[in-house]
Amino acid sequence: MTDAPASRLDQVRLHGAVPRHVAIIMDGNGRWARERGLERPAGHQAGARAVREAVEGALHAGVEVLTVFAFSQENWQRPAAEIDALMLLLEEHVARESDELRREGVRVRMLGDLDRLAPRSREAVDRIEAATRDGGNLALNVCLSYGARSEIVRAARHLAEQVARGELASEAIDEAALAAQLYTAGFPDPDLLIRTSGEMRISNFLLWQVAYAEIHVTPVLWPDFTREDLYAAILDFQRRDRRFGRVSA
Repeated sequence: MTDAPASRLDQVRLHGAVPRHVAIIMDGNGRWARERGLERPAGHQAGARAVREAVEGALHAGVEVLTVFAFSQENWQRPAAEIDALMLLLEEHVARESDELRREGVRVRMLGDLDRLAPRSREAVDRIEAATRDGGNLALNVCLSYGARSEIVRAARHLAEQVARGELASEAIDEAALAAQLYTAGFPDPDLLIRTSGEMRISNFLLWQVAYAEIHVTPVLWPDFTREDLYAAILDFQRRDRRFGRVSA
């Protein structure tokens, strides 16, 4: 009698270091809905369930930080009805998930230009951040109204203002100083970037932070993404030789 093959999670635990920080470009909601003859909001609803799968998978695998790209600044240009549906989904998700995330020790932070949110959506953001602030098992960053280029411009502006006020010497500006002004300040840079739906683009997501991230692209559309797909990406990561520009001995 042969032993059953190890599960993907068991393989992850056996094969070495787990990425501390995993970032995900959640792509494919619209295509998923279109293939089923549904409206785009149905794809976003299904995509919200996939976020729960990713969070559970990250908790079981021992990932410390999970950052997901939920809504870009460019997405504000979408039809008003779709934006309204997305914001309503955000509010419903907060109401449904806050208590469970708090119990599981997940701390949620929303990263982006939150001033563009309508008052109800902003209240939902503040509510889930407050409810989960003591979570110590997983940091969940949700990039909302986010764009990496504007994030870098914002960081540069903050540094320029500090120099103008005499609080910072221009020669003291280095990579660490700029990184400290980003939305992700205090978190390690992503080790692994996952993109779903097979697209080969970064899409203005964490441009500074993913400089040395390993990239895993899967053809799976985001609503179909499960924790097994997360484990497959981590296994792929564990097979990589990360040199950070250096040459192995």
